[in-house]
Amino acid sequence: MGIIWETSFWVFFFLTVVIGGGASFATGRALALKWRPFREVIIYSCLLGLADRFLHWGLFLDRPLDVYKGDITSVHFYLVDTAILMAFASVAYRMTQASCMATQYPWLYRKTGPFTWTAREDTQD
Repeated sequence: MGIIWETSFWVFFFLTVVIGGGASFATGRALALKWRPFREVIIYSCLLGLADRFLHWGLFLDRPLDVYKGDITSVHFYLVDTAILMAFASVAYRMTQASCMATQYPWLYRKTGPFTWTAREDTQD
């Protein structure tokens, strides 16, 4: 048991980082493709954090023969899991938003990095 993970590092890594991170990345990308505001990334990340906590509890914490019975209502581990999922969703949202701005409005913007875009200076008036 650690500060970041509840049962083991590998359970945390595969369930939160790999599976939850992939779902969060897809969520952030989908929200950016639909031109949704960033606050929805936060809302959906919180919901994914609840689902992640439920999977941790249902799959690994509440085993009948286990000495340690985990708590599904652990606020600390919910905040840790949600922060990681929110980071994945935020990265995907910003990357997709930068790409969409540069591809949908190529006469106005150009992509300057994976997360940024800038106004074109070579526009003809």
